[in-house]
Amino acid sequence: MEQVMYQVSTLQALAMGYSRAVVSVDEFLENGDIGLGTFEDVNGEMIIVDGKCYRALEDGAVVEAEGDRGVPFAVTTFFAEGKELTVQDIEDIDTLKRILDVKIEEDFGLNSMHMVRIDGTFSKVCARSESAYRSHHVSLKDILKETQKDFFFDDIKGTLVCVYFPDHMDGINAPGWHLHFVSEDRKHGGHVFDLKMKQGEGTINKISRIQIELPTTPAFDTYSLKEASQDEIEEVEQGKGE
Repeated sequence: MEQVMYQVSTLQALAMGYSRAVVSVDEFLENGDIGLGTFEDVNGEMIIVDGKCYRALEDGAVVEAEGDRGVPFAVTTFFAEGKELTVQDIEDIDTLKRILDVKIEEDFGLNSMHMVRIDGTFSKVCARSESAYRSHHVSLKDILKETQKDFFFDDIKGTLVCVYFPDHMDGINAPGWHLHFVSEDRKHGGHVFDLKMKQGEGTINKISRIQIELPTTPAFDTYSLKEASQDEIEEVEQGKGE
């Protein structure tokens, strides 16, 4: 069976401030059992593991998301058997990303999408999340300046959900790797901007098909979706915010 990446809206739309609900959490989970994203009004970071959807709050605490909570932007797939991965003594997130790049390049996968799950033990996880900001036409960069909080987890076990999109899909999603974390006890998590990992075991799924659910409200057509720059997208999606 062909594996499909299911995505709600586009990163350009979120970056320009379209954070209204497109589908509900329950509807979203009909299309996958692993993934990441955010919630209506950018109210927390989403981590999907083992078919359950978790919401990381602004203090790094995690709760299971309600089924009727809105989803403005997220990706998911049904995780399958794939290429196995073992890592250890990872000093920072850039080192992990380079290792993942090598692994997907070995399978000629740099122009394909990938979903990776890594279960491991971490010396430190540096992450972020945010509280709700109800607005329209306020950029994600400006929203996060007001609402996001950074936090740190020390000596913790948990799961990384890692999504890769190739450069040629820029605007649909963020090129490169995007990582979210949830602890083994499902009580802590968020968007990862750095880490130090003792060891981890993972699986890489290569995905060559995508289904995108675009917003249907008239408001969506009032957004100029080419205005978000690549630098701005990298700042809010790939690294630590201000």
